[in-house]
Amino acid sequence: MIKVEHLVKKFGLRTAVDDVSFEVEQGTVLGVLGPNGAGKTTTIRMIAGYLPPTAGTVSVNGIDVVADPVTAQKQIGYMPENTPLYDEMTVAGFLGFLAELRGFAGKERDRRVDAILEKCMLAKVRHQTIDTLSKGYRRRTSLAQALLHDPAVLLLDEPTEGLDPNQKQVVREMIHAMAQEKIILLSTHVLEEVEALCSRAVIISEGRLKADSAPADLKKRSASYNALTVELLAPRAEALQAFGRIPDVERVEFIAGDDRKQVLRLVPRDRQSLAVGAVETAAQHKWLVTEMRSDPGRLDEVFRQITTTADVAKQSA
Repeated sequence: MIKVEHLVKKFGLRTAVDDVSFEVEQGTVLGVLGPNGAGKTTTIRMIAGYLPPTAGTVSVNGIDVVADPVTAQKQIGYMPENTPLYDEMTVAGFLGFLAELRGFAGKERDRRVDAILEKCMLAKVRHQTIDTLSKGYRRRTSLAQALLHDPAVLLLDEPTEGLDPNQKQVVREMIHAMAQEKIILLSTHVLEEVEALCSRAVIISEGRLKADSAPADLKKRSASYNALTVELLAPRAEALQAFGRIPDVERVEFIAGDDRKQVLRLVPRDRQSLAVGAVETAAQHKWLVTEMRSDPGRLDEVFRQITTTADVAKQSA
């Protein structure tokens, strides 16, 4: 388990992280979200033992990161947003060097390097110097160094930043494959990545923890959650009136249509489900429904709502 309690980090007069607390258990992929400058990377660095907190505590599997950083860091694999790589080294040479720093030697060092080259799909560039690698291979090399010692905890800061769609998919598949056996913290601003990979997400804004929930539950806070799009064969004016009389419907929007077929959007009050009421209304009027879909909500909408509210509140103060 990772346990973060009342974490604070100040740089002079600026408070980058302000009283952040959360816990993460094995088998969890936690997405750490926030706008630029929100405190995401600073929080990850304190968990990694790279930065000392101004106040608060961090423990990894019961080990205090501040009191015993070396023991804690043996549990951690850390992939910073900009991993320092030695450009003049080959990929295998770089990983072998880091394996020795981790305390592995001889056959065990070679075994670990060979295994991680295969796992991160780096075998065909093992003899290339790092300065000749594409950005995708450099990011995979960064991930490989984080995984070399098979850590219980992975801290990944923007792991797919700058990668093309194919490269992103490769990295995401690797993270997904490791998700059950490790604790993974994934700092990102790519919301589709959170939906694809994370079982839980926290949103940090202005250094404070603003939300902590499963992505699906966060999406329920979206203004569009449970809005119902209905395609049906019906007279337009009559359909607008009939659906507007459903008790939980706030308004009905006309999307498209002609003399026969209409596409309507039913916006609910208090995000209530509208499907049953819409089906009953159509049945009562003997209208043929050709398609009906409920909006699952939008994570980007919730993200903007939470982070914009925080910015407005700060400006008002």
